[in-house]
Amino acid sequence: MLRIALTGPESTGKTTLSRQLAEQYHTAWAPEYARQYLEERGPEYTLTDLEAIARGQLQAEEAAMQQAQQLGKPVVFLDTDLSVIKIWAEHAFGQCPEWILRQIAQHHYDLVLLLNVDLPWEPDPLREHPNHRQYFYDLYQRELHSQVANFAEISGTPAQRLAQACFHVDELLQAAESSRPNSA
Repeated sequence: MLRIALTGPESTGKTTLSRQLAEQYHTAWAPEYARQYLEERGPEYTLTDLEAIARGQLQAEEAAMQQAQQLGKPVVFLDTDLSVIKIWAEHAFGQCPEWILRQIAQHHYDLVLLLNVDLPWEPDPLREHPNHRQYFYDLYQRELHSQVANFAEISGTPAQRLAQACFHVDELLQAAESSRPNSA
């Protein structure tokens, strides 16, 4: 199962693109658990809340992977990853719980799509930093480099973003297919 995570600052189209990719490839996707959690409890959060969000995100990823397997699909899309929790925890509280850092080190994504901040900001009661998106983008980029992650930067209009993402996903699927035994 190929796991493709979408990451990046707020209001960069992660949810929209995750949904579009799942539709394009007829597979499952895991929505960002933080949105559900904060919609139910309000926009204020603590470090303990971020830990609960991290656990919920991991459960959402697992459920999406099981759904993709049941559909017989080789790929699943994940709207966000634990790096988001790490960056938010360090920004808001100056630290990230050690177990989350261990999970980040243990969780492998076959591809991470880093969404650029070139889309207009869309106000939302759960979004916090309209004027710091480039700052956060740079943090995500550094985090992916430090993880030595396979990632691609996605930018442009929504249609361009979908085309770029599909290009990278198709390349990954082709590479996976050609590396399988008996695929020659």
